[in-house]
Amino acid sequence: MSDLPPGKSGRGACEVAVQAVKEAGNVIMAHFPGEKNISYKEGRSNIVTDVDLLAEKKITTLLQYEYPDFSIMTEESADIAGDSSYTWIIDPIDGTRNYAYGIPHFCVALALTLRDELVLGIVYDPVRGELFRAEKGSGAFLNDSPISVSTKTSLQESLIGFDMGYDADIGQEILGVASALWPGVVSVRVMGSAALALAYTACGRLDLYIHLYLYPWDLASGMLLIEEAGGVVTGLDGQRADIHSSTVIATNREIHQDFMKSIKL
Repeated sequence: MSDLPPGKSGRGACEVAVQAVKEAGNVIMAHFPGEKNISYKEGRSNIVTDVDLLAEKKITTLLQYEYPDFSIMTEESADIAGDSSYTWIIDPIDGTRNYAYGIPHFCVALALTLRDELVLGIVYDPVRGELFRAEKGSGAFLNDSPISVSTKTSLQESLIGFDMGYDADIGQEILGVASALWPGVVSVRVMGSAALALAYTACGRLDLYIHLYLYPWDLASGMLLIEEAGGVVTGLDGQRADIHSSTVIATNREIHQDFMKSIKL
């Protein structure tokens, strides 16, 4: 999307965003070995580590320098109001529980919106060095190679990903969905990182991803990746999701139709 405003340095928004997530990724990987300081935000499932805050600071410092007028919405700190219609949405570590337990499956997620319309989405996996990116109207890419969603056409052929979220009742509900699907699908996976799971759906590693308890920072970057990769992202009602949707069904159009016919949520 060529009309995105340049940063203070004259660089484009995508270039700035890539630098931000990679710098955050360096921080995350430097602290990956060893103990983390863990705090609990709500209940026993929603945690934050000291590294989440370090990575978030690395991202916000660069973005505020390059785009001082843009607003910022981030998972771990208070929102920052700007004078622009643009808003950065940041998840410094999506998959914090995996990270804290030493499981190498997590990512940095960064998106840019213009009046709630997604215009840029980046998911960066610092473990594998995989950078997923999409600009509105320009396609989706993994390390500069174009990607597309699965070409499967039915649930029976599909590998399904899901996550349980932080609410016990919703967790039970999604387990019920997985139980209803099995054994009528290839297999199911609990991913532990919604943003990375959405990126995997965008490139066809997962055929379908379901989540019933999302926040904007979980969804924004991956939603644009999937749509630019030719897929659909809807709520449980089958209508197109937006960045404030709490539930998501992400897949291609054929599997989405099959899923909506087969499962009642």
